[in-house]
Amino acid sequence: MLDLLIRGARVVDGTGAPAVTADVGVRDGRIVILGRTDERAARTIDADGLVLAPGVIDIHTHYDVQALWDPALTPSPLHGVTTVVGGNCGFSIAPLTPEAGAYLMPMLARVEGMPLQSLKVGVPWNWKSFGEYLGQLEGRLAINAGFLVGHCAIRRVVMGERSVGYEATPQELAAMVALLRKSIAEGGLGFSTTVSVTHNDAEGEAVPSRHASREELVALARVLSEMPGTSLEMIPGAGLWTEKEMQLMTDLSLAADRPLNWNLLAPNSNRPQDAWHQIKASDYAAERGARVVALTPPMTPTVRINLVSGFVFDAFPGWAELFRLPIPERCVRLRDPAYRRKLDEGATSEAAGLLRGLARWELVRVDQVFLPEHASLRGRTLGEIATERGTTPFDCLLDLAIAEDLRTLFMPPALGNDDASWELRAKFWRDPRALVGASDAGAHLDMIDTFAYSTVLLGNARDRELIPVEAAIHCLTDQPARLLGLKE
Repeated sequence: MLDLLIRGARVVDGTGAPAVTADVGVRDGRIVILGRTDERAARTIDADGLVLAPGVIDIHTHYDVQALWDPALTPSPLHGVTTVVGGNCGFSIAPLTPEAGAYLMPMLARVEGMPLQSLKVGVPWNWKSFGEYLGQLEGRLAINAGFLVGHCAIRRVVMGERSVGYEATPQELAAMVALLRKSIAEGGLGFSTTVSVTHNDAEGEAVPSRHASREELVALARVLSEMPGTSLEMIPGAGLWTEKEMQLMTDLSLAADRPLNWNLLAPNSNRPQDAWHQIKASDYAAERGARVVALTPPMTPTVRINLVSGFVFDAFPGWAELFRLPIPERCVRLRDPAYRRKLDEGATSEAAGLLRGLARWELVRVDQVFLPEHASLRGRTLGEIATERGTTPFDCLLDLAIAEDLRTLFMPPALGNDDASWELRAKFWRDPRALVGASDAGAHLDMIDTFAYSTVLLGNARDRELIPVEAAIHCLTDQPARLLGLKE
């Protein structure tokens, strides 16, 4: 007898093959029948008119901490996700020492938007090895999960306070290599790192991995070549790639003997040339015997930012030093007209690269306010408010933020929600140099809601007639499985 029989579903198997109408039988947690059957089952579901597909594989999440208090890893299962990968961007919470934990906790609150109180109350921080961390999750999670070993944790455990501001000595590098090897042997899925200018710690300093030399990055990536079934993930710079950046990604892939998956490729029709330029990193790598794959979100994220965390703002040229100051001192600096001009010039300069689109201040909306007298400003653009007040949109942003101790949440213009952008985006869904994903689920709860990427893809693929449902499910299941080497 079967445990479960799903009758008459439109089965889309994830390979991209055309859908077929079939029965699916499950026994002891495995699919044992795909076709037609008269076998009895303890439970039968009539799926006539419904699509049955494999679970979504989300390879870019930050569920490392949430997994300790929410074994369901919500809301991902509500969007069809049955497998997740955490520890991305160089940010895992194992291995660990007491000093490293005290550093990583506020770092994650800053760089990944995780509530600091949740990190303090919901996470025991009582393990040392990667295996001990995984032991706390074993048998508890509702869906499949694997975790990469993050560069920042490795560096902090080995180098302590020297992890910020210093390159590793030969002895420290050897210790990091040994620790990474041990962590993977204990169950780590691979290695992740970041060199992105958007990644700064609670003190406003570049996170530990950003202080690593090229030799350190290559040496750590090389560990993967010794460990079968491992994966390599990286967050490169936030702009348009130079040959130096493409060479680094290529070298890491070659050293690891693995594809390098990088985040994030966000095409939009305002500047389509930027996405086509970034994807050239894959061509550059292929010409040299390596493989580099871009992770691309199938949606237009709604972003909320403020001047308390400073995330995204601190990546603008000339802004980082502001977020090393206590909030009262920030407010003093932000009242200075000359300093305001310096910040505005940095944010709108060519040096800001792809982030410059966020600095169209007149289009930025006020999303959340904290003083009753500002309630009427919610949902309005800074351009509208500035016109009424006889000031500039940027001055309006800073004046409003200062009045609320910088807590005001602003929403930059959402780029890429037009038909041309969706059609451009769909081209990358079908491009072998890119992979759908970048949910960031478990992180940035104060900022974005891209955890819904799978249902957004399916809905828009159907409603906009961009790609068939078989192709969409292929993007969400078989393709990420093959990249990571996940089987059965």
